Amino acid sequence: MEEIMFSLNSVWLVLGALLVILMQGGFILLEAGSTRMKNAGHIAGKTVFTFGLASIVFWAVGYGFIFGGNSNFFIGLTDFFYSGEQAEGIPYSTAAFFMFQLAFAGISLTIAFGGFAERAKLSAYLVFAILFSVLVYPVVAHWIWGGGWLAEHGKQDFAGSTVVHLTGAMAALAATVLLKPRIGKFNKNGTSNTIFGHNQVYTALGVIVLWVGWFGFNGGSTFVVDDGFFGFVVLNTNIAAGAGAVAALIISWMVLGKSDIPTILNGALAGLVAITASCAFVETWAAVLIGFVAGILVFYSVKLFDKLKVDDPIYALSVHGAAGIWGTLSTGLFATPELAAVGKPGLFYGGGFSQLGVQAMGVTVSALYAFVVSFVLLYAMKKVMKGLRVSEEEEIIGLDVSEHGNYGYPEAFVTNKEKNRLAN
Repeated sequence: MEEIMFSLNSVWLVLGALLVILMQGGFILLEAGSTRMKNAGHIAGKTVFTFGLASIVFWAVGYGFIFGGNSNFFIGLTDFFYSGEQAEGIPYSTAAFFMFQLAFAGISLTIAFGGFAERAKLSAYLVFAILFSVLVYPVVAHWIWGGGWLAEHGKQDFAGSTVVHLTGAMAALAATVLLKPRIGKFNKNGTSNTIFGHNQVYTALGVIVLWVGWFGFNGGSTFVVDDGFFGFVVLNTNIAAGAGAVAALIISWMVLGKSDIPTILNGALAGLVAITASCAFVETWAAVLIGFVAGILVFYSVKLFDKLKVDDPIYALSVHGAAGIWGTLSTGLFATPELAAVGKPGLFYGGGFSQLGVQAMGVTVSALYAFVVSFVLLYAMKKVMKGLRVSEEEEIIGLDVSEHGNYGYPEAFVTNKEKNRLAN
């Protein structure tokens, strides 16, 4: 029986890893659909390439920094160039666990790249993918998931509202500050212009792929299947996403007079991000409330960043940052005594302000670390590489052509002369 459960748990982890990796496809559709046609091929290609690069870096050092032994206040110090050797006393394959954690690291990096969209050089993606995967994500992940100092305080973050989403969002914020807004985003008088994405169907399909992938993201974080608890986690995940979408529809309709499709899509994602920290610690009614608040929060967060003249093309700062903060804090409010396997019950369940304080401390320190280190790394890159951003001419032409020499949509851009040549 023990061997059967070991196998089932391992299969569950691999399935979770596959679902999380599939989310990269969701991010390709989401980012490409939310931006302009002239950059679509670039977005798809850099997402695949940087995930591959991050996989190598995670194998070499990232996994060891997070989960390695002989750890200190900052990082772990063993298990570099991970061999796949099975650890004793673990009820699942540690190689499967490695793949699951690798997938998470890749998602955080992809979120960070949301702040680069439509204006960064390909070389900036390449270099930052390595640096983020070594110096940013593993440190925060070790603090919370690898037995680090925040774990010792009982920080609750079941599947990564802070570790994955907030860390990526703060790196994205550093990038948006240094890269500055896209051409045409803001006028001289301070007003902003909406730069429409080229395909809302792509964006919506991306959200659905991400929504399904999140069942592996959160459900897979149970690591085991023997008690069926993953079903409860998936339930909370789904209803929080639904509540986020509904709340975003309502608030956009009330404020704008029309139900805004991008806002609805962002609301669903915000609900998913928010419930990621608390999906295993709260009751279902609380999951609905957490998702609903996230849907409203993302609407006003987008407006706030716009007023601050922060150009966030795919709303990474609002969806993954603001909702990630709310989701992490929510466990300090709604975690129940029966479900709080980590830390203490929340404020509304007799736990007082203790757990909420831990959550607030964890959010603050993790966000500051991710932002400051990312900013320093990107600033150094900007000096050494003579800029992170493509030229004005290259940005206007589009990154498909300027960075890769071809079109993501050839038929939409080729001249009549070229069309005749291809036809003959």
